[in-house]
Amino acid sequence: MAEQTRTESEKLAGIAIKALEDHKAVDVRVIDISGVSVIADYFIIANGTSQHQNQALCDAVEEAMGQTGHPAKQIEGYGTAKWILLDFGEIIVHVFDAEDRMLYDLEKIWRDGKAVDPETLQG
Repeated sequence: MAEQTRTESEKLAGIAIKALEDHKAVDVRVIDISGVSVIADYFIIANGTSQHQNQALCDAVEEAMGQTGHPAKQIEGYGTAKWILLDFGEIIVHVFDAEDRMLYDLEKIWRDGKAVDPETLQG
């Protein structure tokens, strides 16, 4: 029954979160920015432990979203894998290396958004 009340954005966020967690992403965080910005409903932020893992995390998210008919509209930063941005419209996934995640601190920049427990979006 709860599945019927979930929005499309929540479903997409859940798919991306599951892909990240299945591939051992570190410190997955979700920020609901729908009340403070028109660019997306959710930011999903995570990091990996290496360039290779960051790219693998993004590949997993891109594949999972593509299988549901939601290909990425834009991907930035894949080559260097220090900060990779995957734009799916309603959700934007940010995969960082640990150093750049601390440097850019999106959680602080977007603190006007609402922190969401990633577990609530899965299922």
